[in-house]
Amino acid sequence: MPPAKILLVDDEPSIVNLASAYLRKEGYELYTAVDGSSALKAARVFKPDLIVLDIMLPGIDGLEVLSQLRRESDVYVILLTAKSEETDKVIGLSVGADDYLTKPFSPRELVARVKSALRRLRGNSRAEGSGLTFRHVRIDTGSRQAWVDDQPIELTTIEFDLLKTLAENRGLVLSREQLLEKVWGYDYYGEVRVVDVHVGHIRQKLGEDFITTVRGAGYRFDDEGVE
Repeated sequence: MPPAKILLVDDEPSIVNLASAYLRKEGYELYTAVDGSSALKAARVFKPDLIVLDIMLPGIDGLEVLSQLRRESDVYVILLTAKSEETDKVIGLSVGADDYLTKPFSPRELVARVKSALRRLRGNSRAEGSGLTFRHVRIDTGSRQAWVDDQPIELTTIEFDLLKTLAENRGLVLSREQLLEKVWGYDYYGEVRVVDVHVGHIRQKLGEDFITTVRGAGYRFDDEGVE
């Protein structure tokens, strides 16, 4: 299998140099960009498997880059932000980021997030077809498609994996920490907000009836099974 292709977008040379060294050490094919315009061009030409994208960029900022990318691609995006405010993280996730890291971050943590995401993405591409069928919701894990009452639902990579994980554990409450480990592939680092935002996206697409919030505990998938 060819090495995964990573696009790293940041205008701070120290971050680019350090992160690049760690990512190249893992054998990834790496392309870098320092502003929003070149990031969009690189994404279209280089066609990366994963993008590490800073919010604060000259010219077109990272959120606008992400918004434009989402009109044409579901490439996995890890957002970098120097801001610690919760609203900034939520905005990034709402625009379409799959995950985020707050600066300053450990390059080892970045590599761990990248490895985890690519392991899932490449595993998904090899997955054989199988299905989860409930009274209203149907999920095909091979084609990675979902339906509600026979109406197709468009889900991002993370949304599909999150829905599948909850559905595979129908009736059980999964904590945010468990979902981080199962879906994003890393242990709890205080980033549970990423789970809440993506669950909210799924509810908007499926309807409010299928994922229940259990206060203080987590989330539960509640569609009825089919005999």
